[in-house]
Amino acid sequence: MRHIGAAGAAIGLLLLGACATAAPDDDFDLFSGGRAPPAEVARQAKAAEKHPLGSQQNPIRVNMPAGQHAYLRRLRCSDGQPPVFVRTGNFGPGIYGSIIDGYDVKCPGASPAQSLIFMDMYHPDHVENAAPPGFTIIR
Repeated sequence: MRHIGAAGAAIGLLLLGACATAAPDDDFDLFSGGRAPPAEVARQAKAAEKHPLGSQQNPIRVNMPAGQHAYLRRLRCSDGQPPVFVRTGNFGPGIYGSIIDGYDVKCPGASPAQSLIFMDMYHPDHVENAAPPGFTIIR
């Protein structure tokens, strides 16, 4: 194993100190995913309503991965059965400015048989009680 030496250690400490003392970016909040202030979120939500709920242009707003799973467990397929779902990945920033996730949602024997539902998990104060087209939701 190689040693970095005193000069390398000093540089590392300087870099670490610079990161620790850097001024925070006023436009970004780690816990909100960089989401805008509440008035702007309300404006964005109004604009998103032009698109179907759960689409990439109108992702379902939830609180973190636990909120994504809780919401999906409340969904019901057109036959009243719960869907099977799996996260397919993130799809970059959505209308709210934060990363959105896509979920492959399957309803065997029902319509739609398969859907890609988009969710934005950076909305701690929002509880969605509407369902995407073709689904219902229990409360």
